[in-house]
Amino acid sequence: MLTLKILFWMCVFFIFYTYIGYGILLFILIRIKRAFGQKKEDKQPGYEPEVTLFVAAYNEKDYVDKKVQNSFELEYPRGKVKQVWITDGSDDGTPALLEKYKDRGVEVYHKPERGGKIGAINRGIQFVKTPILIYSDGNTMLGKESIRRIVDLFANPKVGCVSGEKRIAQKEKDTAAGTEGIYWKYESTLKKWDAELYSVVGAAGELFAIRTELFQEVEPDTLLDDFIISLRIAMKGYTIQYDPEAYAIESSSANVKEELKRKVRISAGGIQSIIRLKKLLNIFKYGILSFQYISHRVLRWTLAPLFLPLAFILNLIVTLNQGLFNFSYIYTYLLWGQVLFYLSALIGWYLENREIKIKVLFVPYYFFIMNLSVYLGLARFIKGKQTVNWERAKRGS
Repeated sequence: MLTLKILFWMCVFFIFYTYIGYGILLFILIRIKRAFGQKKEDKQPGYEPEVTLFVAAYNEKDYVDKKVQNSFELEYPRGKVKQVWITDGSDDGTPALLEKYKDRGVEVYHKPERGGKIGAINRGIQFVKTPILIYSDGNTMLGKESIRRIVDLFANPKVGCVSGEKRIAQKEKDTAAGTEGIYWKYESTLKKWDAELYSVVGAAGELFAIRTELFQEVEPDTLLDDFIISLRIAMKGYTIQYDPEAYAIESSSANVKEELKRKVRISAGGIQSIIRLKKLLNIFKYGILSFQYISHRVLRWTLAPLFLPLAFILNLIVTLNQGLFNFSYIYTYLLWGQVLFYLSALIGWYLENREIKIKVLFVPYYFFIMNLSVYLGLARFIKGKQTVNWERAKRGS
């Protein structure tokens, strides 16, 4: 029984550290760093280079006009912002809609074959002639100051990549999928602290930028192109910085089924990324970057989801040995706490299907969905069933 208790507390430690503890540790570390004073980074005064806003779009006719207009309204010298759209495989009229903007500096490169987003990224790099390359999705709108704030961070020559913030437009009728917004607020805080400590570990594909010269062609079957591209730059000795005021905003997934579809793909891509970035697990070579990468990313895609059911099973076995209703025993409280949590997730699922909004119950449901997606993503990755040509999750209106 002692061995089971030790294993249980190991599970609890890793689960707590992964989802909460790392954030606490980050907060402490940056407080210490601030106390000792931060070294001023060298910056290039008056830095205002040309940039390319790069959009790999597939069947985005509903967003083209809004996206292009949004891009024209960004606060940065118009003549220094190039727009490159790659529309491979689009058959809904997206390329034709973009044609009317050609005389306003929008470049459109289309081919009928669909090779996935990463295929479009690899093919489109040849059309980028500016020192800064900014990736953005066709269905996301950017904050007006986004380019300016991104470029300001690149004034530091040690910065090789800048990640913007993904924001979820909250609507009153959002159901459990709207909890995605709560998750991204927490993620945003962790990213700010990661960047302050040393480097963000991965960029958000909705909006991120790189020094064009640092681009490295990515394997054509890559699922998380933004993650791989950004971390390979970090592995070269540059940092990934973050500004939450450089943001891309989109609607939450239409429902949890659609959100699960998206997260399963991300989880499959996470497993693939861990394998492809295996050198980054060497903390002796990459130091603090490895520590941040393992703590913030690797544990979420590996040990933490595995330990959640294991912790419940071990807790149940230990508690049964003492009695399920022996409330003088800490393991009894912990077991019933887990039962209550999973029961809340079940109620959240029921309410989601009934379209009843009690958002406090959607949090455990969304957490459960996040971890379930890791198992489904792992299965899909092992079976090789996740393709780069995927059906985008439907967004709420």
